[in-house]
Amino acid sequence: MVLLAICVFAPHFTAFGGSIARRPNVIVILADDLGYGDLQCYNAQSKIPTPHLDRLAAQAVRFTDAHSPSSVCSPTRYGLLTGRYSWRSRLKSGVLNGYSPALIEPNRTTLASLLKGQGYHTACVGKWHLGLGTKEPANYSQPLTPGPNSVGFDESFVLPASLDMPPYVFVENERATVVPSDTIADSQMRRRGGNGFWRAGAIAPGFKHVDTLPTLAERAERFVKRQTAAKPFFLYLPLTAPHTPWMPVDAFRGRTSVGYYGDFVAQVDATVGRLLDVLDETKLTDNTLVIFTSDNGAHWLPGDIDEWGHRANANWRGQKADIWEGGHRVPFIVCWPGVAKAGSASDQLVCLTDVMATLAELLDEKLPAGAGEDSFSFLSVLDGKSPTQPLREAIVHHSSDGSFAIRQGPWKLAMKLGSHGFSEPKHVEPKPDGPHGQLYNLADDPREQNNRWLAEPQIVARLSRLLADYRDRGHSRPQPE
Repeated sequence: MVLLAICVFAPHFTAFGGSIARRPNVIVILADDLGYGDLQCYNAQSKIPTPHLDRLAAQAVRFTDAHSPSSVCSPTRYGLLTGRYSWRSRLKSGVLNGYSPALIEPNRTTLASLLKGQGYHTACVGKWHLGLGTKEPANYSQPLTPGPNSVGFDESFVLPASLDMPPYVFVENERATVVPSDTIADSQMRRRGGNGFWRAGAIAPGFKHVDTLPTLAERAERFVKRQTAAKPFFLYLPLTAPHTPWMPVDAFRGRTSVGYYGDFVAQVDATVGRLLDVLDETKLTDNTLVIFTSDNGAHWLPGDIDEWGHRANANWRGQKADIWEGGHRVPFIVCWPGVAKAGSASDQLVCLTDVMATLAELLDEKLPAGAGEDSFSFLSVLDGKSPTQPLREAIVHHSSDGSFAIRQGPWKLAMKLGSHGFSEPKHVEPKPDGPHGQLYNLADDPREQNNRWLAEPQIVARLSRLLADYRDRGHSRPQPE
């Protein structure tokens, strides 16, 4: 195996029964609002060419039943970095803004702190959207601590929130690179003939929305070029695209037949491709584990499907922010040369929260009680073999309006979690004699059209109890004694 190079780290054993003498570099790339159906390796009918991501998938394990813990961004980012569902934090639903205080609790284990403790050099480059500082509104003329560096990143270069939320400024190592002293008027969505949607507010002098993705890409490439084989690194690269504003650079305009959105996805694909090329150029590819995924489904409306003939969320029901599959079923590609079986696919149920437990097992590190409460390792399936038991008992989905769903096997139960227990989701028009929630069997009804709530009361009761149990006990992963 290519990973059997001499290294300063002592050999350890993996789930595959073989020793790996060198711990891999780790890159986690998180696209923003990229749909399951945008990538051609997931959707043969996609109208957007994605050659670089397709190439990555051909060298990797492609998970077909992977999910973000939430159907919107801040909760997913919290879940990915902490291995914990965000509804256990102060963020019960919705998202943060660019002036929100830090969401990740002090001293909580994160992917960055876990890997830093194992000797990794850690960096975050991209969209943070997890709050900065301790007060609201955050003061961008002062240090913005706590932030990325406070939760385990040795270096950081981030956008505070989404590219459509002020302030529009880069923050490096918890300090604004330029104080956002100017203001910008709002801009309308492309769907309405605008220049790309963003909200009015503070902006740093010289900041341009269209330059954001190229700037982040260049910073990520620069970080990788500085690394050597002497010390492993962890790069967390949460991209700002293809989230609004849809701002492809001129070189990508007209690349697709899906308008600004399709062209922006093509630019995301090329951004990933360039980073993969840098790994090749620096001869780091063979010892780098790359995970590519998205924070939730695409914000792609029925009218967009009609206009462009493209299904960004494939044939799944719903879109970003929904409790339906289109809101949280995401592409999830894991490439690890010599370990992950190239060109394979897994239908194992996994969640972005599972990255933490996977990396902990890879490093032979036991997660302590109170860390990674909702994280289950998928390391054992990377060799292409199917386990006799599911990797996780169940998974909890969460939408922007506070709706919850729990998935176990083929069954998915959706309901609204209220102050007095469970009641109907907002997506359902209540009827005096109708069901109080939704129950679907995704094996024979993947588009969630046939509500089985009334027909399967025992399954409703079982999944309701399990969801309540996960909520009340504070974890879904069994905790160490």
